Amino acid sequence: MIIFPAIDLYQGKAVRLYKGDYAQMTIYSENPVEIALDFKSKGATNIHVVDLEGAKYGTTPNFYRVEEIIKTGLKVEVGGGIRSMEVIDKYISAGVERVILGTSAVTDKEFLKSALNKYGEKIAVGVDLKDGYVAIKGWTEKSQYLAKDFLIELSNLNVKTVICTDISKDGAMQGENFELYKELNNTFNINFIASGGVSDIEGIKRLSGINLYGAIIGKAYYTGAIDIEQAIKVSK
Repeated sequence: MIIFPAIDLYQGKAVRLYKGDYAQMTIYSENPVEIALDFKSKGATNIHVVDLEGAKYGTTPNFYRVEEIIKTGLKVEVGGGIRSMEVIDKYISAGVERVILGTSAVTDKEFLKSALNKYGEKIAVGVDLKDGYVAIKGWTEKSQYLAKDFLIELSNLNVKTVICTDISKDGAMQGENFELYKELNNTFNINFIASGGVSDIEGIKRLSGINLYGAIIGKAYYTGAIDIEQAIKVSK
């Protein structure tokens, strides 16, 4: 299982939200590149980056930070407000390993199909769950899609990678929704990356034990609850 330490960007800083609430934001660093280098020094090869302003407004105000993180040599997957082919082109040209579509994958199927046709496995979809439904627009709205119905559509479109977040667990340090990931992993031929609530080494071991593709570590790193180096060791 691949460990994806996470950096959420807001106004150029590394921050974390509590359950996706922009009003409950903690700033962890003024220099996210230093954090990325720390991840790399601990053995990380991949990194999960989200532009929180992009997620809310559909822009790329933190693009320069993503470029700086790419230069560390880590494989970067990035999401947050990616709603046009121009933005995808911009990120891929800059050296991003994988672009994550969220709201746009739900609301604009033709755009998703076009992105998949052009970039294939470099396109991932973020499926953020709220009360069993897929949430959109920076988690501020629920779509009409039940999670499984949406995942069936993605599977039919040959989407290879899905970052699945249980919003109720995100940033809450209450443990990952293990049963959810186990069920999804057994049901769909998709590479799932668990996000939200991964809060201790035991959780990493559990997810690795079901052969999940990847797990994102966010707040647990910033609070010291999970050591990235140890997480990487137990996930192999």
